[in-house]
Amino acid sequence: MNNLRETPVGGTAKVVKIHGEGAVKRRIMDMGITKGVEIYVRKVAPLGDPIEVTVRGYELSLRKADAENIEVE
Repeated sequence: MNNLRETPVGGTAKVVKIHGEGAVKRRIMDMGITKGVEIYVRKVAPLGDPIEVTVRGYELSLRKADAENIEVE
């Protein structure tokens, strides 16, 4: 299993599944990250948190903990 946090900068990944419970999963989905969507990793902060991505045409910053809940291929 690969997660979004492991995707290299400049890489594109397709969402397979979102892990997590209740509010965490709902918040990720409310940001437009749903099964089948393509995510482009733009950059990662020097200490690795947060991760800046482009999803559905807009830029988004995700915490490492949230990125680990997003399974990609």
